[in-house]
This record gives sequence, C-alpha cells and structure tokens, in this order.
Amino acid sequence: MKRIGMLTSGGDCQALNATMRGVVKGLHGCFKEVEIYGFLEGYKGLIYGNYQKLSPDDFSGILTKGGTILGSSRTPFKELDIPTPDGLDKVKSMKENYKKLKLDCLVVLGGNGSQKTANRLSEEGLNVIGLPKTIDNDLWGTDMTFGFQSAVDIATNAIDCIHTTASSHGRVFIVEVMGHKVGWITLHAGIASGADVILIPEIPYDIKKVCAALENRTKEGKGFSILAVAEGAISKEVAKLPKKERKQAVTDAAAKYPSVAYEVADKIKQYSGMDIRVTVPGHTQRGGSPCPYDRVISSRFGAKAAELIKKEDFGKLVVMKNNDVTAIPLSESAGKLKYVSPDDNIVKNAKMLGISFGD
Repeated sequence: MKRIGMLTSGGDCQALNATMRGVVKGLHGCFKEVEIYGFLEGYKGLIYGNYQKLSPDDFSGILTKGGTILGSSRTPFKELDIPTPDGLDKVKSMKENYKKLKLDCLVVLGGNGSQKTANRLSEEGLNVIGLPKTIDNDLWGTDMTFGFQSAVDIATNAIDCIHTTASSHGRVFIVEVMGHKVGWITLHAGIASGADVILIPEIPYDIKKVCAALENRTKEGKGFSILAVAEGAISKEVAKLPKKERKQAVTDAAAKYPSVAYEVADKIKQYSGMDIRVTVPGHTQRGGSPCPYDRVISSRFGAKAAELIKKEDFGKLVVMKNNDVTAIPLSESAGKLKYVSPDDNIVKNAKMLGISFGD
C-alpha cells in the first residue's frame, strides 16, 4: 500500500487538475494499492491537517477542468518560520501531519515559492516530489511549466480581439499582460498576436523610443498600433535607481495609476499627444480549460512523478528539457527565477520582425 499526499499551492492555473490526474493514473499503473490524500488550500491544509481521502473517481473527468479541486492559497516562503496567528509552528505542523498519515511521499504542484517550501520539507526529511506549475514559465530548471501555454493563448486572443477595434478607430491600444517579475507571457503573446511594441520587466523601456516606434508606424501609413505590456514593465529611469528608491518609485506609481499600462499610456500621451486606450485581461489569463498542449505536458509530468515515486527517487522537481520530461534536484531550482534575457534568440527574432522593446 502506497500512501501519497498531494497539494496545489500558490496562484491557480488551468492545468492543475490535469496534472493531478496524470499523477494518480500513473500511480495506479505502478502500484496495486494506492491511497491519495489531498490537502486543502495548499500548504495551509498540510499545516492544519485539513485533507480529504480521494478515490480514483475524484480524478475522473477533470482533464479539461481549470482551477484545482483541492483549492489553493499562498504560504510565503519568507514567512515559513513565523508562527501562524494561532501560534502553530508551520514546518513542525507540516511534518507532524505528514507522519500522522504515514505518507510515503508528498507531491507539490506549485511555482517558485511553493517549490522552495517543498525543498525545505525535503531537507527536513520528508519524501517530496515537485511539479512545475506557473503561468509565468519562470521556474528555473525547466523549459516549460504547465499553465503557461494556456495563459499565452488567452492573452493572445485578447490582443487579437483588440486588433479589430484598434484598426477600426485608428487608435493606439495597450494590452496589459500578467507578469510582475518576468515577461515570458507578454513576449510570447506579443509575438503571436503581432503586437508592435512589447514591454517586459527584463528590458527597461525608454518612453521616447516607444513613441518613436509608434510615430514611425504612423509615417508608414499604419492606422493603429498595439502594445503588449507586462504588468511589471519598468522604465530605464526607474530601473537605474538604487533598490530602495526604485521600490519607492514603483509604490508611488501604483498609488497614482490603476496599473502599469495606465502609467505607460499617460507617458505616451504626455510625450506625443496620441489617443490611447487600455485593456487589462487580468485573471482571465489564469482561468478556463487548459489548452491541448498543457493537457499533454501535464499528463507527461504526472506520469514522471509516479515513476519517481516508484523508484523512490525523492527530493526531485519534474522538468522538461529539450522536449524530454526528466527531473532535477529540488535544491537546484529552489529560489531561482528563469528570466527573459535581452540576448535570448526569441528577443532577437522579435526585433528582426520589427517589434520594438523600447530599448
């Protein structure tokens, strides 16, 4: 009898259920008897011992279902050693509940912060397997995370829809795409939808160069322009500030504007006088059914997790490398983000296509 715990932690995404289904189907292919315990609302469920014993039927019909049947919440890694409001030692409670259920392994579906906690629990002696979830595709060590392509598809569709109204009215439209620290979604969706300008956190922009790109389109007879702007986009002026001053500048801007897209729109209007409209798809990028690509990689990730459990090869994060699903030590990925580099070929390719990054 194998007893497996499972939880989904951090922000939700479209393929969490599909991945859990992959794990469970893989486990039942490896072992004659398996008991699955799902912890509710992420690490919070493991801390407080809130769980459900799940049957194979609970994982039937969820391949196409977005969100997570277990619920999720954020338990910041930096607050892991701070007791809960009611005085519980978080790490101690998680270890105790793991042992109380006599688990053979804990499967953690989550992004960077969640996998840092997974690595901590592994270091504390628990058998842990991590699965790479995040719409941002910013988890270090894997070429792809589940949830990313679904978010790109939604963001791309939003920008596609804007094209028709932008061309009808001859306006400049800004579509704000999710991504506070990294710009993978904005970069991919911007290229896929034919955006004219892409602004991402890793490449600070010069508003004069942004306006120049827009003005060049007007001179070429283009009646409209579209900017794909990551919610964490930052200007060169702010990026050059010392860390404390930069943080204050971002805070001040947040108090003045609803979001970064509105700040960029205001700067463009002040500098060029252009008529700007802003669209923010927001959390629609996390919702809905997983796209076929995510269903496939989620199933592959789940099967790999089951294989690792069968081999008792714990303390690993399942990853994709060169389209091959493999695994790396959790410690290799924990605490690292995968950023877009200005020197990445995909950025160079986009610039060759005439897309401006405002740099």
